[in-house]
Amino acid sequence: MGFNLLNGIAGAATGFLTTGNPLGALAGGVEGGMQNGPAGAGNLGPNNDPTLPLQQYADQMAEYDQFALNLENMRHNSAMQWQSTMFNELEDEKTEQLREMNVMRDVAMKQREADNSVLKEFIRTIKD
Repeated sequence: MGFNLLNGIAGAATGFLTTGNPLGALAGGVEGGMQNGPAGAGNLGPNNDPTLPLQQYADQMAEYDQFALNLENMRHNSAMQWQSTMFNELEDEKTEQLREMNVMRDVAMKQREADNSVLKEFIRTIKD
């Protein structure tokens, strides 16, 4: 493991100036000294970094999770659309029934008016 001494000194000074205590200087020195990373690490791959396959597996699981959430969202949207369609059809049927009732009421009113005029004419003929 490599340690860059100049970066460690600079990190310690920065840590002490920003925090004002020796622990901050120590943390800054360690951070600065390790800034270039471990010596000889080179390019990390699945052969020399055991965390890479785990990260790839975690990414794959996150994608499966997102896929499952998308499927659930599609199912929910489909159910909501079906419910909306059924509600609209029910309201259309109700509206049609109300329209038919209004037509029947209008016909009944016309019939009453005709009955009244016939009754008035009958009464007039009896009086004469």
